[in-house]
Amino acid sequence: MEQVNRNRLFIASCFALITTAFAFGIRAGIMNDLVKDMQLNDTELGWINFMGAFGFPIATLLGGSIYNAFGPKKIGYIAFFSHLVGITFSILSGSFLPLFISTFFISFGNGMVEAAYNPMIADMYPENKAKMLNKFHVWFPGGIAIGSVLTLLIANMNGGWQIKLAVMFIPLIIYGYLFFGQTFPKTDNELGKSSTLDNLKSIFTSPLYWLMLACMTLTATTELGTTSWVERILGNSGAQPLVILFLVTGLMAVGRYYAGPIIHKLNITGVLLISAIIAAVSIVLLSTGTGGIVYLYAILFAIGVCYFWPTMISFVAEYLPKTGAFGMSLIGGVGMVGLAIFQPIIGGWLDGERSKALSSGLSADAAELAAGQATLDNIAIFPAILVVVFGALFVFRNKLRQVEN
Repeated sequence: MEQVNRNRLFIASCFALITTAFAFGIRAGIMNDLVKDMQLNDTELGWINFMGAFGFPIATLLGGSIYNAFGPKKIGYIAFFSHLVGITFSILSGSFLPLFISTFFISFGNGMVEAAYNPMIADMYPENKAKMLNKFHVWFPGGIAIGSVLTLLIANMNGGWQIKLAVMFIPLIIYGYLFFGQTFPKTDNELGKSSTLDNLKSIFTSPLYWLMLACMTLTATTELGTTSWVERILGNSGAQPLVILFLVTGLMAVGRYYAGPIIHKLNITGVLLISAIIAAVSIVLLSTGTGGIVYLYAILFAIGVCYFWPTMISFVAEYLPKTGAFGMSLIGGVGMVGLAIFQPIIGGWLDGERSKALSSGLSADAAELAAGQATLDNIAIFPAILVVVFGALFVFRNKLRQVEN
């Protein structure tokens, strides 16, 4: 029997996640282009961002439920073709509705990537789940950083938003090639360890899992709700938004790569607690800063949100292993549900705060700055709530496995 080439599969998974990351990074860098070319307002941009997140939970729910039966290979094919269709038709879009629909396919592909490769990596590296999942998730912020730089370069060459989106074809083709013809690891169902029904029973009977689902909506919105809107929120702060996006995501990638020793030293719950504290403080500071100091606050923000996503998934893998592949997929999907719900809300905050600022007599530029700062104040509530919850988990960390097992 052919052996599993886990190094090739891991690298291919990383390129699949880079494709997902490009979707977020490049979309964040074309918002002003869409306002100009399609005459969209911030609420409409919020609905585009909503669709950019909404397909994700649908895919993770579907992919997680069929993972044991279909395996990562077939789910990965669904991800590839969803990305291919979504990117192609987004580039061809000329108005709000076609872009709205095509963005769903990209988002659906993103969710299938998570559904296929999070549990696959956990299965391939049972001795280092948290470490390897963090290394895999290096390439979400890493991909956003690369995508933001490419977007900025294309913009400086007067390239349109369609060219920026076309860059997504590069990692798509690479991960399709790397996965082609490979042998994939067997699922728990194939090995006789557990079934999707077993996973579901563990999910529905675990109060801790439901608590983590609620927290995931807040961690995802804290991280991605801020970075998705960086161009609109910080566009008048005196700092270059795409440079901030590159700085934040680049630092996050480095932090995740070296996450192993940090998680070992602080425990998963300790990492989540410290992350929430730093994230809350940094967002409040960003809401007050202008000029060069914004870059310093952005660095602090990167440290705060760096470990949220992979560590939440690692928490499920370590403390709630009976929830299986479905549990890992579902928590990522619920995170995107929360993000999707808050996208038009964030857009509405911006529109509302801008109108309020203009009616008070502020200039257009000053109103944009005030709207962005007020919106950041609203977002800061999310990590503040997490500080309380993660603080409790940290205090009772030694009892978590006893409760669940």
